[in-house]
Amino acid sequence: MKMFVVFTVCMSLVVLASAQADQKAKNCNEVRTAYSSKGFNVNDVPNKGVHGNHLKVCTQGFSCCTLEMEEKLSQQSRTDLKAPVHQLSSNLQNTFTQRTRHFDQFFRELLSNAEKSLNDMFVRTYGLMYVKNAELFKHFFSELRRYYSHGSNAVNLDDMLADFWTDLLERMFRLVNVQHEFSDSYMECVSRHMEQLKPFGDVPRKLRLQLTRSFIAVRTFTHGLALMPEVVGKVSTVSSSPSCVRAAMKMLYCPYCSGQVALKPCKNYCLNVMRGCLANQADLDTEWNNFLDAMLGLAERLEGPFNFESVMDPIDVKISDAIMNMQENSIQVSMKVFQGCGQPKLNEAFRTRRSPKDSGFPGRFRPYSPDARPTTAAGTSLDRLLTDVKKKLKHAKKFWSTLPDTVCVGERIAIGDECWNGTAKSRYESVVIGNGLANQVSNPDVEVDITKPDMVIRRQIAVLKEMTSRLKAAYIGTDISFVNEDAGSGEESGSGCDSPPCDSDGDIYFSTPAPAKPRVIKIQADKQPSSGTRLAPFSLALAVTALLLALLTPHMR
Repeated sequence: MKMFVVFTVCMSLVVLASAQADQKAKNCNEVRTAYSSKGFNVNDVPNKGVHGNHLKVCTQGFSCCTLEMEEKLSQQSRTDLKAPVHQLSSNLQNTFTQRTRHFDQFFRELLSNAEKSLNDMFVRTYGLMYVKNAELFKHFFSELRRYYSHGSNAVNLDDMLADFWTDLLERMFRLVNVQHEFSDSYMECVSRHMEQLKPFGDVPRKLRLQLTRSFIAVRTFTHGLALMPEVVGKVSTVSSSPSCVRAAMKMLYCPYCSGQVALKPCKNYCLNVMRGCLANQADLDTEWNNFLDAMLGLAERLEGPFNFESVMDPIDVKISDAIMNMQENSIQVSMKVFQGCGQPKLNEAFRTRRSPKDSGFPGRFRPYSPDARPTTAAGTSLDRLLTDVKKKLKHAKKFWSTLPDTVCVGERIAIGDECWNGTAKSRYESVVIGNGLANQVSNPDVEVDITKPDMVIRRQIAVLKEMTSRLKAAYIGTDISFVNEDAGSGEESGSGCDSPPCDSDGDIYFSTPAPAKPRVIKIQADKQPSSGTRLAPFSLALAVTALLLALLTPHMR
């Protein structure tokens, strides 16, 4: 009887072992299907499970993997590890590549519209008189474009604006004093006294402040937007270390080798593997967030006191106001020049010239129709562009430190304790470590050499830090030359931050929000001369007449 019981038990064990072997053989069939779905040769998979001692990564007992399969799955794990990071990075790249293009297109069209508006306005107002001197204004806008494209190494905004007003003064001074002859040395004397004379009123100083600060802001902001996809592209192409690939293989495909093809990794296990593999990327996060904060700060400036649109849209009116100021005060300006530079010679040919009545040109300023102003640049407005990009900038914060959390979600992991913990289907017991290279010394799943930071990423950290400095400088109206531009000294240019300080924008001329309604040029009344004696109508008419006549004559020095 006892012998029968023993025999029965032995037979049961044999049957059980046989059933388990059949089950394992069946599991290898599932592995064959899964392995084939990855694009590999199904014939690589053994028909029955073998012992895994021959493997380098997945070495626990029964295995449906050969060493050749493990090597192929290791390469696949490298691809699988990179895929979600590449997708997230590409989305971020595309987002800011598109925004960079939108901003650049908007700024360039706004410049073109402003130039067209000024040209149309001055042609209607002054006719041929303006046409004969149009190259001065054409050069003005050309230099603004050149600064926007190439920066302070190509154009010093302060110097360019000073030259523009000096050239305009010289031309107008000759026009309002057409009865006199002026040598080049005499005109140099006139130019030296420009700041003292203030022939254009306070417009040059106030316009300089607005132009320099707004141009510095838009140019730096656009460069910041363009830098983001560059940084993301370089960081996302950093290759995985061998230890990271090994950890990914163990997490993703060791369940295959054990015949559990549907088993997903535990979430915390996934987090530790990804934080180890993306440790260097996480170290980018601090400087990345500082950069984004600086971008958001400059965006607020562009919405307020450095609003490029509110500066460029009415620039024709501002320059016209300056010209009118010179016209109305031409006699006082001329008298001061004659006192300081000497009495000029009379022009003998002046008496033989035609009278202003014969010229056929208007003798006074005429308002410009607002209906002829160009439409909004690029079919949008600066406010709409900034509202959109600020949302994207805020969303991009902590992108690098949250990458592991973003990857280890959804179908990539198993919910609960019925998950792959690296050795079996069970709960993951290890503590989740922190982000960054320094924390990886205690990573239980990935071997990370914390003494060897990735140099590509360290370089991008330095690039972000440099751009952050430029964004902060632009926030206060200061331009710092870019390293990747034409070789320059890196000196500051066009600070646009005179007294009052940049933070005190309430009393800055023209510092108004983007105009909601078309601007109309105002017809200015006669002004009181500085001497306190009102300028006689005849004197003003004489000055304007002289201006109209001289504009017909080619500019000569």
